[in-house]
Amino acid sequence: MADKKKDKKEKSPEDDYDFFAPHPHPTKVRVRQSFFDHVPDAYDGKSIAFNESPKRGQKKTAEESKPESPKPEEETPAESPDKTPVQETIANPITMDIVAADPWDTKYSSAQSRLLIKGGKIVNDDQSFDADIYIEDGIIKQVGTNLVIPGGARTIEARGKLVMPGGIDTHTHMQLPFMGTYAVDDFYSGTKAALAGGTTMIIDFVLDQKGVSLLEAYDKWRGWADPKVCCDYGLHVGVTWWSDQVAKEMETLCAEKGINSFKMFLAYKDVFMLNDDELYESFKRIKELGALGMVHAENGHLIAEKSKEMLKMGISGPEGHEMCRPEEVEAEATQRAITIANQANCPLYIVHVMSKSSADVVSKARREGKVVFGEPIAASLGTDGTHYWNKCWRHAAGHVMGPPLRPDSSTPGYLMDLLANNDLQVTGTDNCTFSADQKALGKDDFRKIPNGVNGVEDRMSVIWEKGVHSGKMDPCRFVAVTSTNAAKIFNIYPQKGRIAVGSDADIVIWDPKESRTISAKTHHQAVDFNIFEGMVCHGVPVYVITNGHVVLDEGQLKVTQGMGRFIPTPCNAEMVYGRVAKRELARMPQKVERDPYTGPVVKIENQDEVPGVKRDENPIVGDTASFAHSRPPTRGGGRNLQDSSFALSGEQFDDKAPRRAQIRTSNPPGGKSSGLW
Repeated sequence: MADKKKDKKEKSPEDDYDFFAPHPHPTKVRVRQSFFDHVPDAYDGKSIAFNESPKRGQKKTAEESKPESPKPEEETPAESPDKTPVQETIANPITMDIVAADPWDTKYSSAQSRLLIKGGKIVNDDQSFDADIYIEDGIIKQVGTNLVIPGGARTIEARGKLVMPGGIDTHTHMQLPFMGTYAVDDFYSGTKAALAGGTTMIIDFVLDQKGVSLLEAYDKWRGWADPKVCCDYGLHVGVTWWSDQVAKEMETLCAEKGINSFKMFLAYKDVFMLNDDELYESFKRIKELGALGMVHAENGHLIAEKSKEMLKMGISGPEGHEMCRPEEVEAEATQRAITIANQANCPLYIVHVMSKSSADVVSKARREGKVVFGEPIAASLGTDGTHYWNKCWRHAAGHVMGPPLRPDSSTPGYLMDLLANNDLQVTGTDNCTFSADQKALGKDDFRKIPNGVNGVEDRMSVIWEKGVHSGKMDPCRFVAVTSTNAAKIFNIYPQKGRIAVGSDADIVIWDPKESRTISAKTHHQAVDFNIFEGMVCHGVPVYVITNGHVVLDEGQLKVTQGMGRFIPTPCNAEMVYGRVAKRELARMPQKVERDPYTGPVVKIENQDEVPGVKRDENPIVGDTASFAHSRPPTRGGGRNLQDSSFALSGEQFDDKAPRRAQIRTSNPPGGKSSGLW
């Protein structure tokens, strides 16, 4: 009996089997065959040997996995004490050159960069459908259902959520030197905030002072951005002065530096502004290079004069900033820029459309067939200019930007309507943030308030709230105006702006049912003010993926400084220049072939003197100052009754003759009337 109890207490090999242990092939269903056979690899070690090759070996069959019978140990003869010991020869140490280690490249750690997004609804600009996405090495490898994927991939469950291309912010100014100070959001804090809001790429502006080389300015901005950016970025270049040197450097930027857009200013007189003739020359050069012209449209001359008038009237607060820049000043400059660009046959991009009137100008030009694009920004779509009259100076100054927000409260809805119907095409932010202390530089003069507001973090939520949640646009149009159209205009499509095989894995998983309240206390930007303070937005990014890395994971933001890349933007984008080449041929001026003129030609002896033209005499009004009658006076010196007494001046010929008090007539002309009665 004791022997039987001992047998029961003895553990069998199957008792050590853990059914929930990790399996090398998790996609296969594991069945425990306890009655017939054991699981072949159940007793193998599951620890990962990190010092070995990460590739898995072939699975052993049951026969191969059987332990081999131990071979009998061969007896080794004992060493004789007389045997001389073995002497080991040590070679001279090998000298090696010290080489700096290359930066870690994540593409070789495939197990860490494999992602499977499962169960979501993919939304592109032209269609939406249910499918899974497999990502490896920062690239979308598969899109579909029932995907066959390698092991080691992380699975993100996206059921009930929208899977969209990451946003592209076409207009930012990170750490911009402006009006004597620098923007507080640099390329690190700015791009970190962008990722938190679902934007996976920004396009910033190289914008230096007049006279500075464009190439030097470009190198300066690249030096600022490359070590700091957390997401991919591109660059526009501002043209603030004009010369032959600028024209040559523009060609170098397009051919060698990955630039395809140049921005000119019609505002900021004596700082950034170009005159009309310089603007026309720059447009012609841009057309030759196959690039895109961009314009800040405000009348700088009128703004300078109106600003002086406001200060003379004692208006020095933020409200003066808007009053010296009325809508018609923006609309006039927009129309002028479109006209000049059209004469140069240059495609045009109007940045930060802020008013109804300027938006109407862009819309009308597009209906006339002109190649022009309009960019409203998050600020103009999400708030208005009534804040300039707020009693709190800090609150009012926090909204100062150029062009200003419009006090008409219907402007945001009007711009959203045009954006939803393709009268306006893309959205940016003009993100250029300054703290309260920096804004206070203009406490006594609104002209010295640094212009700029936030928006890079909240753009996606604001547009979803005002556009999709309000019923003005569908999710496909949302993707178009926040990502795809920008990628097409700046010629980086379909690398960016689309979920498709081969595209960059820049993806945002969007929950349309969640909501959040925007506040400066919770945003990720460095600025201490938010123009959307208190706005409740329906639609929140749950996961954000940039280049295959999950940077926003269920509300947790995990970014790496310097992880972003510079994305070149090639020239001759199809969406921009698809019509321009044929249109240039169709609009080419044509000479009229005709026979030479053989008729008489007047001879001009002295070209310096223009011969006078003798004026015909007026029969009613004479050439002299005094009126001349056509009939002579009577013999008695009186006026001839058959003569006209009309004169334009009302003058009569006998006005200078002395008047008699009265004239007594016995028999007036026509006879005496009393004799008949």
